Amino acid sequence: MKNTLIALTIAALLTIAGSAFAMEDMTHGSTTDGDAYKHAAMVDGIHAEFQVMDLASMNMSDPEGKTHHVMAMFMKDNKMIEKAVGKIKLIAPSGKEQVQTLKDFGGGNFAANFSFDEPGKWGVICLFKDDAGKHIVKFWYDHK
Repeated sequence: MKNTLIALTIAALLTIAGSAFAMEDMTHGSTTDGDAYKHAAMVDGIHAEFQVMDLASMNMSDPEGKTHHVMAMFMKDNKMIEKAVGKIKLIAPSGKEQVQTLKDFGGGNFAANFSFDEPGKWGVICLFKDDAGKHIVKFWYDHK
């Protein structure tokens, strides 16, 4: 019984470490352009582009008091994917999580609003589904 518990604990720790390492590798393709943080990634032949923007810098506000707008666009074979559904999960440096459903703004633009209430590296995980199936993109956003 003790050996089983130790083995399960080690497996859980390796899984957590592997997930963190996988997210660290996804940071390529990120830039800051003025007030917007941009991240681009390829997943399953789909070019995914994300922008994290401060709502105040966009002269916008959220009725629930959220502070940032996370926008996503997906392209395959140089064509915008206009029919997709998905969710974005943010993981704060403290480990607190927020999950929002992507709202379809038309023309292949999807977005959701979030509250960035502490500085540091935030994990961003987007799970989306199109006609070809489910896809996932992970990256870090450094909120100052």
